[in-house]
Amino acid sequence: MKDRASIFSFVAIGFFLLLASNITPLWASPKEVPFVPGEKLEYQLRWENVPAGSAWLEVLPVKNINGQQAYHFVMVAESNAFVDIFYKVRDRIDAFADMDMSRSVLYSKKQREGSHEKDEVIEFDWDNGHASYSNYGEKKDPIALMAGSFDPLSAFYFSRTMTFDVGHQLERPITDGQKNVIGRLKVVGRETIELLNGKTYDTYLIEPEMNHVGGVFKESEGAKIQLWVTADEKRIPVRIQSKVAVGHFIGELVSANGI
Repeated sequence: MKDRASIFSFVAIGFFLLLASNITPLWASPKEVPFVPGEKLEYQLRWENVPAGSAWLEVLPVKNINGQQAYHFVMVAESNAFVDIFYKVRDRIDAFADMDMSRSVLYSKKQREGSHEKDEVIEFDWDNGHASYSNYGEKKDPIALMAGSFDPLSAFYFSRTMTFDVGHQLERPITDGQKNVIGRLKVVGRETIELLNGKTYDTYLIEPEMNHVGGVFKESEGAKIQLWVTADEKRIPVRIQSKVAVGHFIGELVSANGI
């Protein structure tokens, strides 16, 4: 069960981060921002057909960070009562991006997964072009940043300002505070899908490059992640599916408020 629970926690946090890290053109300028404070998206997570937990994405009120106004994005992931017995997950990410949606300004993640805990912070110093990572206050050496770099969660929101074209590969620099990489994703096709709750959506199917993905994905032959995002201007992810050695994990949208 531990392997499965570990994958659940990856999906709960990582699938949004993978989405974020891989879908934006490198130097594109954002279009009109398609989200506002008050937006909240809720997802149900399951392993095969077994419910495993929930995740939420939310845009909170604009906040002042180091003297500048910034968007405030939040992601929360929780395992359900059944999974809690084996591997309790309670994770929260807070990410802040400048009002031009051109780069990140601050990022924090509180990760509680079984006995594994982290309290991470990434501080962005754009005057000097570097980012500093710390965990429970223990800092690592700063890393150099590529221009326009985002933390994973802010990158997800930036991606929603972009235009998708079937067959195109998109990219964007992203950092976790310990490395700065170019994430890539291919827009595979356009599909109409029906979710478990009976709702139907016109979507783009997109697949991220797996080069920077470790853990069970690196160890599983033929592993992949597929994402379906709405084909309208909102670009809301409505389904994610991961294929790994121990089975399939699926996350589906169950409610959307403030959109």
